[in-house]
Amino acid sequence: MRRVITYGTFDLLHYGHIRLLQRCKEQGDYLVVALSSDEFNAGKGKKSYFSYEERKRMLEAIRYVDLVIPEDNWEQKTTDVEKYHIDAFVMGDDWEGKFDFLQDKCEVIYLPRTPEISTTRIKSELAGS
Repeated sequence: MRRVITYGTFDLLHYGHIRLLQRCKEQGDYLVVALSSDEFNAGKGKKSYFSYEERKRMLEAIRYVDLVIPEDNWEQKTTDVEKYHIDAFVMGDDWEGKFDFLQDKCEVIYLPRTPEISTTRIKSELAGS
């Protein structure tokens, strides 16, 4: 079984998120999603509309997602790869090169983002309306 992991906040879930999760799942058989905790987001200066538990329930309802775990800090990626026996680490290409340090533990894949949609854009457009 090929295991894949990706990371994100997944707030204001939209078709770009679904497309990313679908393409992540296409990289293997079992998809782990590390979901940024509310505390981790606060440390990054981000605030989600939905709580961690609400975002987790939404992700768990998506057929591509097999397991949702909390992301509590930047440093846990190496531990997660080992703990969950990950074969492929997948992120959007806006993170290109940032996680290459994991290449000695698993394959690192950067997928193109869905260009016309983002949570930041949604929030910005809603604020302007």
